[in-house]
Amino acid sequence: METTKGGGAGKSDMKKVSQHEFGGEDAPLSISIIENMKEEYGLFVWPCSVILAEYVWQQQRRFSGARVVELGAGTSLPGLVAAKLGSHVTLTDDANRPEVCVCVGAIEVAVAVFEQVLDNMGRVCELNGVDCKVVGLTWGVWDSSVFDLEPKFILGADVLYETTAFNDLFATVAYLLQNSPGSVFITTYHNRSGHHLIELLMAKWRLKCSKLLDGFSFMPPHKASALSGNIQLAEIVALD
Repeated sequence: METTKGGGAGKSDMKKVSQHEFGGEDAPLSISIIENMKEEYGLFVWPCSVILAEYVWQQQRRFSGARVVELGAGTSLPGLVAAKLGSHVTLTDDANRPEVCVCVGAIEVAVAVFEQVLDNMGRVCELNGVDCKVVGLTWGVWDSSVFDLEPKFILGADVLYETTAFNDLFATVAYLLQNSPGSVFITTYHNRSGHHLIELLMAKWRLKCSKLLDGFSFMPPHKASALSGNIQLAEIVALD
């Protein structure tokens, strides 16, 4: 792992590049991720992202040549793995993130967090030699950023976090699934107390869970030992 300091936004803007390995000696894959350690950016590689990326790697035959959208991508590890496997990937994150103040020299200026996040997503694509679309997409907002998407797979790592955002998330997922018949939403999430709300919203938006796995059940032991939490992986589809 290589650790570097960011140079443009002051000494407190700490960044690092982490390496994530997939596969054995026969066909290894390495993904480099730029993480921003400032809390307001949320650009960390969380356990849910590692588990979803591993699942994509292990399901690589399904992803070869497929159209993929990652919601709330952040550091984009699952989407980058899909891109390396030959998927046509669109990385998205919330276009309505609030502004934060950063210091440029002696001047404090407001910077839109989503612009920093999308810029970081573009950089990791360049760093890993993949050509992904990067767009701002706000859940529950209907504009061209949603209408233009027809994915086979929708990825979301730890997107079931803020219960206040669940309805908008499922509204967006439901539209994408219905707009692209046969598509699947694959998400990893911590098994928190929001389960009942998730079930209600899935019924509201006419969705069903077609597969549910313990997130650690398919992880290589050396990766599982470095993670913690009660994490599940679900494949969700639209009702017929």
